[in-house]
Amino acid sequence: VEEIRSPRVVVGIALGQAQDDSIKISIENTNTCTDSLVTALDDETLLLTDPEMFTPCPGKVHFGGDDLSLYGTPKEEPGPAPMGNHPGLPGDSGKQSFIKNQLQALFQPTDNKLAMKLFGSKKALMKERIRQKAAGHWVIHPCSSFRFYWDLCMLLLLVANLIILPVAISFFNDDLSTRWIAFNCLSDTIFLIDIVVNFRTGIMQQDNAEQVILDPKLIAKNYLKTWFFLDLISSIPLDYIFLIFNQDFSESFQILHAGRALRILRLAKLLSLVRLLRLSRLVRYVSQWEEVYFLNMASVFMRIFNLICMMLLIGHWSGCLQFLVPMLQGFPSNSWVAINELQEAFWLEQYSWALFKAMSHMLCIGYGRFPPQSLTDMWLTMLSMISGATCYALFLGHATNLIQSLDSSRRQYRERVKQVEEYMAYRKLPREMRQRITEYFEHRYQGKFFDEEAILGELSEKLREDVINYNCRSLVASVPFFANADGNFVSDVVTKLRYEVFQPGDIIIKEGTIGTKMYFIQEGIVDIVMANGEVATSLSDGSYFGEICLLTNARRVASVRAETYCNLFSLSVEHFNAVLDQYPLMRRTMESVAAERYRKNKARQEAALRAGEGIPQTDEEERPHQQ
Repeated sequence: VEEIRSPRVVVGIALGQAQDDSIKISIENTNTCTDSLVTALDDETLLLTDPEMFTPCPGKVHFGGDDLSLYGTPKEEPGPAPMGNHPGLPGDSGKQSFIKNQLQALFQPTDNKLAMKLFGSKKALMKERIRQKAAGHWVIHPCSSFRFYWDLCMLLLLVANLIILPVAISFFNDDLSTRWIAFNCLSDTIFLIDIVVNFRTGIMQQDNAEQVILDPKLIAKNYLKTWFFLDLISSIPLDYIFLIFNQDFSESFQILHAGRALRILRLAKLLSLVRLLRLSRLVRYVSQWEEVYFLNMASVFMRIFNLICMMLLIGHWSGCLQFLVPMLQGFPSNSWVAINELQEAFWLEQYSWALFKAMSHMLCIGYGRFPPQSLTDMWLTMLSMISGATCYALFLGHATNLIQSLDSSRRQYRERVKQVEEYMAYRKLPREMRQRITEYFEHRYQGKFFDEEAILGELSEKLREDVINYNCRSLVASVPFFANADGNFVSDVVTKLRYEVFQPGDIIIKEGTIGTKMYFIQEGIVDIVMANGEVATSLSDGSYFGEICLLTNARRVASVRAETYCNLFSLSVEHFNAVLDQYPLMRRTMESVAAERYRKNKARQEAALRAGEGIPQTDEEERPHQQ
């Protein structure tokens, strides 16, 4: 790279890279080439450009273990050549090649959320770009920028169609207006283009999400077997085709109120309803976006939001249907439209009454302004009630799941307490013991139950260490021993601590037993109790005890009793020795403090035996304990 910095070089790799990508490469046997769009960023990185813009230049580029050609072209004048007038290339050819490669770059996967979810790293994404390039020039990757924006446009167009089409079909008689025909033709054309795009878009496999099908034949075969025919039927303008091929339509259109012309238009309206099958596309697009782009949001929230939108859409369709059927019948006198005298009303008033009637049925709160008077109205009412009851049941189920998921830890706590109550009743425990157990659970879990060990066990080692250090930050800040110790030592100790809770009166350490743990006090007060039952001293937040026996292998020389509710962190003898073996200086420090504390405790016991009573620890004696 040092040799080519002065006569700067044009470099490109035939990998279909976007112009703003860069890649680590090495160059050997490179002849002098002139400056162009590619610039050396540092000693190992060159900014890539399109290889088809340049002629081959001798040399090799190493990428991923493969030797790829190095491209360049001599240049007569310094500075980058204008696009379209590049040396060695015709202007029109350069423009066409540039446009072509820009389009192909849009079809390649980018480092968006979906791509990083599938491939996990930029290196794997780079390999996927190479594989997509080899699949063909016009194969669209599902993780590409083009597919993202195309899906977004299709989603908006689908929503507009599913809202506007029912209103236009039901409440407007002038279905052959220029604006309406233009809207339908434009929508149908875009949906037909979407079918073509689907034939050229890779497919993510359900059983192997990391492998995307890019073979055009397999893509076409899969699409033909799944959604093709439904998409095709919903995209073909069957109503206009019917009107065009009806032989008598041109004459009958001049007398629109004649019977045959009315029947033709009514049938055309029914054929227009086929476009509502596009709802299947909307469901597919929404499901994909919900899965990929709303992963950080609560999935139950999204399901309820989707269900509410679906309920409103079904209510909208039902309201339009409530008016469409009487209109196709010519507004009979016993229809609800005629009873409410809405035949000649403004379309917004007609729609409002129809929507009110449909929502009244769906929510089971009435029949609207008047109950059904005809057989047709009765069947439409039953259809609305069934659809409303179905949506209500689905909404209730999702709402129940949402309530449970919003406070799952509290629900687990209540379930655990219920099990404990049943256990205490089964074992016939005394009332006082039941009260202590209940109070323990209330203080220990604070109304929320977590399996903290399982949660931390699923984290990475570094993340688990960070979480534990954060949880124990108040302990580290309050214990002078930790405040003056090495940071690595503190981190190793903290990650091995176990949280424990003791109630007032609990014996934490019993005199004469073999020590298996030492304790650090986060919150609470403990009493050091001598053999005669006298309290030698009390320890509170930031103190520690129980380390003497771990260092000397002796038995406990005093008992420790909880005076209040105590939140402690315990360190087992195995973890204690494992940590101190790595930090000999800390072992010597603790041994000296423990020896001094053991000597004072021994002297206190001997003095108590001689005097026949316990001798309280003085401030002078307590200071090493606090240290």
